[in-house]
Amino acid sequence: MDSTVCAALAARDYDVYALHFSYGQRTEAKELASAKEIARLTGAKEFLPLKIDLFRQIGGSALTDSTIAVPDAPVEEAAIGAEVPVTYVPFRNAHFLSAAVSWAEVLGAKRVFIGAVEQDSSGYPDCRPAYYDAFNELIRRGTKEGDIRIETPLIHMRKSEIVRLGVELGAPFHVSWSCYSGESEACGVCESCVLRLRAFREAGGTDPIPYASLPSASKR
Repeated sequence: MDSTVCAALAARDYDVYALHFSYGQRTEAKELASAKEIARLTGAKEFLPLKIDLFRQIGGSALTDSTIAVPDAPVEEAAIGAEVPVTYVPFRNAHFLSAAVSWAEVLGAKRVFIGAVEQDSSGYPDCRPAYYDAFNELIRRGTKEGDIRIETPLIHMRKSEIVRLGVELGAPFHVSWSCYSGESEACGVCESCVLRLRAFREAGGTDPIPYASLPSASKR
């Protein structure tokens, strides 16, 4: 959801070159199909799908290791983000950003957008503002011209605000996907689904994707 709004926001002001990673995640096929449609609907000039296998081999995350179950969100939604959950993929965004910056150097692009969000999130350490400040310093020191920047336009926003912005931008929510485990229907009970459903509820909207189950708070 956040990446979809970020793509729509970037497309408002820039020519967009879209990048997607298949990294052994449970919903790999669904996410790839979703990313292709988002790129098409937001008018991306090019769509580059990359496949990396290191996270599946390393394991340690419920998203990439089939021996670790994807947990249901806590009953109390306020508890989400209190500690780093088992769905955290170790240092994932650094790999994604490194590839994106490499492509940006080839394209001559000066901005790399990522839909990282700190508020209303699962508490992943690679979604914090300080992380991106540090990464931008790495880019400044480690690239040919040093003038590419990572942009995180949603990072301080609440999820409901992101939904409202997406509606304003005409972001294609209907083809976006957030669920950690379902591919034909979103499970409705993982942290990602619960956060997404709450965001739509608080924004006064209806999530257009199908759900296998809805938490009681979302049914009211």
